[in-house]
Amino acid sequence: MDKIQQNLLEQVAGIHEVPAGAYSLRINGKLHGKNSSENIEIVQKTDKPGIDIYIKAGTKNESMHIPVILSQTGLKELVYNDFHIGEDCDVTIVAGCGIHNGGSKNSEHSGVHSFFVSKNAKLKYIEKHYGEGDGEGKNVMNPETYVELAENAYMEMETAQIKGVDSTDRITRAKLSKNATLTVREKIMTHGSQYARTEFDVELNGEGSGAHVVSRSVACDRSLQEFISRVKGNSCCNGHTECDAIIMNNATVKAIPEILAEHPDASLIHEAAIGKIAGEQLVKLMTLGLTEKEAEEEIVNGFLR
Repeated sequence: MDKIQQNLLEQVAGIHEVPAGAYSLRINGKLHGKNSSENIEIVQKTDKPGIDIYIKAGTKNESMHIPVILSQTGLKELVYNDFHIGEDCDVTIVAGCGIHNGGSKNSEHSGVHSFFVSKNAKLKYIEKHYGEGDGEGKNVMNPETYVELAENAYMEMETAQIKGVDSTDRITRAKLSKNATLTVREKIMTHGSQYARTEFDVELNGEGSGAHVVSRSVACDRSLQEFISRVKGNSCCNGHTECDAIIMNNATVKAIPEILAEHPDASLIHEAAIGKIAGEQLVKLMTLGLTEKEAEEEIVNGFLR
């Protein structure tokens, strides 16, 4: 890997080189390398781009990395990754995509990730998106996530897109069985004329299932953000969806939280709040010696933390 690719890897996966243990690294549209471990098997698909990941039942305290890097302008790819998490596991998967575009053509990565989490299993999934480059071409990322949680399964998703992505359409669909739980924490920041659309669609099908979906975003300059969240209660369940956004300059934010109860014991809550940075917050920080810009940055960083 060259220095640009190493920097992208650090931004999206928090590592400087090929990691130890189980991993799959994709660079410029091709599988750069992969490695299975004793409990995690990674198999390259033969019918389309992507991999199948099989994690043995009972695997505990293990992690794997599956970053994607594009440093060649004009590339466009669609990748399919399927994750099969065995019963009674407790594992972490670190994904993410970084694009460096220094040319005039658009670079695009679209990924379809499907998670099948077995009974009593726990999964933490971390996904970061990052873009950079001084070319005229745009950085485009369109992640699609599908989740099936079996009885008493738990999945925690942390997704972040803070810099350099010109256009994104983020879709997450989930179906939960008895006593399954899904927790999602999303962070997004847009600048310039960037566009970000997020869509969540969660079905609480099993008794005792629960979902907690929270999106925090900051829209600056002339950027546009759309947040759509649907939580459907088909059983005695608990669901909560929340969108908090800070709007700055001439940006636009649209939030559409939706809940649908089809069972008398479904307990569902939705919240949405859009607003600017409070003047008293700026004044308080400026009295401590910060400039107005530094105060804004401090507030935004705290909000997205």
